[in-house]
Amino acid sequence: MASATNRPGDAVRAWATVRGHLRESAGARLFDQWLKPMELIDDGAVDAIRLALPSAFMTNWVRNHYADRLVAEFRAILPDVRSVSIETRAASVAQPTVLTVETSEAPVAAAVMVSERPPLDARFTFDRFVVDASNKVAFNAGKALAEPGVPRFSPLFLHGGTGQGKTHLMHAIGAAYLEAVPEARVILMSAERFMFEFVAAMRARDTHTFKTRLRSADLLLIDDLQFIAGKDSTQEEFFHTINEVMAAGKRLVICADRCPQGLDGVEARITSRLSVGLVADIKAPDLTLRRAILTRKLADMPGANVPGEVLDLLAGRITQSIRDLEGALGRVVAYAQLTGDRIDLDFAVATLGDVLRGAERRVTIDEIQKAVSAHFELKTIDLVSARRAVVVARPRQIAMYLAKRLTTRSLPEIGRKFGGRDHSTVIHAVRRIEQLRDTDRDIDGAVRTLLRELEG
Repeated sequence: MASATNRPGDAVRAWATVRGHLRESAGARLFDQWLKPMELIDDGAVDAIRLALPSAFMTNWVRNHYADRLVAEFRAILPDVRSVSIETRAASVAQPTVLTVETSEAPVAAAVMVSERPPLDARFTFDRFVVDASNKVAFNAGKALAEPGVPRFSPLFLHGGTGQGKTHLMHAIGAAYLEAVPEARVILMSAERFMFEFVAAMRARDTHTFKTRLRSADLLLIDDLQFIAGKDSTQEEFFHTINEVMAAGKRLVICADRCPQGLDGVEARITSRLSVGLVADIKAPDLTLRRAILTRKLADMPGANVPGEVLDLLAGRITQSIRDLEGALGRVVAYAQLTGDRIDLDFAVATLGDVLRGAERRVTIDEIQKAVSAHFELKTIDLVSARRAVVVARPRQIAMYLAKRLTTRSLPEIGRKFGGRDHSTVIHAVRRIEQLRDTDRDIDGAVRTLLRELEG
């Protein structure tokens, strides 16, 4: 039944106005791709608006991004509108998902529209990235790719360990490119998100929309590529996506924890394509860079008084991850503010005891085997072979001794890494080297040298 305020035909006139507002606010590209296909179902109702889209995938996207906005737009024109439903055209008669606004005396506030712009972290910009020799190539490559005009290269493949700045650079590239070309279409997603959206599109039988969206990007940023390893259907779609982006001369940035050739489980044709552009690694930060990063981070903490000796402690002990380094500084400052205590070395150690212990370098058995082989001028395979000659057996025992001392692996695990030997062989090796260190100066010297090398 029509309300006293809204009359038949009002919904059609209101929809024309709402479409005009959406076209103006969303921009031509986003409107044409997602909102233009939406149609009003004119069933004579004037207090329950029904809108329909041609596919379930598009329906879900509009619900997630524009539901509140559509309600607010219609309510601004037709105050008695109670609900707006966004349905899939083919199934609009079945079970539409209705987004209801309860009638209330209070006005409905206009919702903030979620735009198509990527979820860039405002903290991750080029001017906040601390540069040195370990990341200079990656940094300069990122700045070059963010410049307007014809890109000098694409794709850019950034790789490095966890927490070393890859994501920071990726966000910085996106922000700088949007600043230079505000109308550009930039898409940022993780490889896991790529996989999730692709699977959702397949289930909705609407992969066309998914493909069109990604391949229309002017700059496509994909993080953590290693997570598509072993996912055959996802890799197939990913390959075609990067092919089309590259063929169109668009910008493509990929991040992973390893170089393309080191991505086990990722198809060779993908890694080959990604190697065509520029591959830049970000190495673990050295002491000088870690100290500079802490100084830069501290500048963002007004009122925080952290002595240089505490910064030196953090930079010296937390060596592998910039993220962990910055997190440790933030924790010290936060604890001091909460307790009112003065920050000094004792306070930092008490606050970060678990972090500092966890940051101690973890040596692997593979590293031990390589170091021992190099020291005794053997092949690594000799250490896992059945050879019993003393020139091989003694280095093997030293390697087992070091594995027991420097790793948390169990005795059976260590034995398996040395050609499938049992735990009793490892116990014998450890005891034998302990004895020889007391009586054989050469053995003791070799062990000391290897310990310094592996623990440094």
